Amino acid sequence: MSTLLLRLAAPLQAWGAESKFERRATGREPTKSGVIGLLAAALGRRRSEPLDDLARLKFGVRIDRPGQVMMDFHMAHSMKQAYVTKRYYLEDAVFVVGLEGDTEFLRILESALNAPFFPLFLGRRSCPPTGQVCMGIRMASLKDALISEPLSVSRKNGEAEDIMLTLNTDTVGDYRQRDFPISFSQQHRKFAYRYLETHIAKHDKAHAEVNVTEHDAYEGVNE
Repeated sequence: MSTLLLRLAAPLQAWGAESKFERRATGREPTKSGVIGLLAAALGRRRSEPLDDLARLKFGVRIDRPGQVMMDFHMAHSMKQAYVTKRYYLEDAVFVVGLEGDTEFLRILESALNAPFFPLFLGRRSCPPTGQVCMGIRMASLKDALISEPLSVSRKNGEAEDIMLTLNTDTVGDYRQRDFPISFSQQHRKFAYRYLETHIAKHDKAHAEVNVTEHDAYEGVNE
């Protein structure tokens, strides 16, 4: 098996597995449904199209920088009233996501991510990614690829060199989360539970050269 790696970094991200009504929460790391949605957008798939081939990919997340949760207020209006909604985001987080599967299918995804059909965003449309998303294919298992890949962001003084991984498991794991996508159709949105397990690992290349990430909201804007 091979593993496709993605780098998910932005000033703001939002990965809502349990959002309801006026409270739009975010998880502390990317959800499988959110990343599958990103891949479907890159491929140009409509919400009503099947997701089986994407959902079958084994999924894992490495936390390079956990970021901070922030809350934003929004005023929503209906025909009869106005009300306040609370929307939560992850600020300045950086993740490496791995997708394990058939090499030929991963090459199709790699090509689509490098020239996406629809714009990519990290959980919500207001959260476009910073920098290159696709890191390429590694000829390794999901866990091995995530552990051995050089860190994508510099660690600050005092921060641990250990890395945290969250991986799919086919059996009962540490906990379960309802973010396995079955349909993105607006009329029949459906998600199932999946089991996850967490790992704390020593990074194989903890002292390798890393890419320092500093977010600039005005990057690319002509002066």
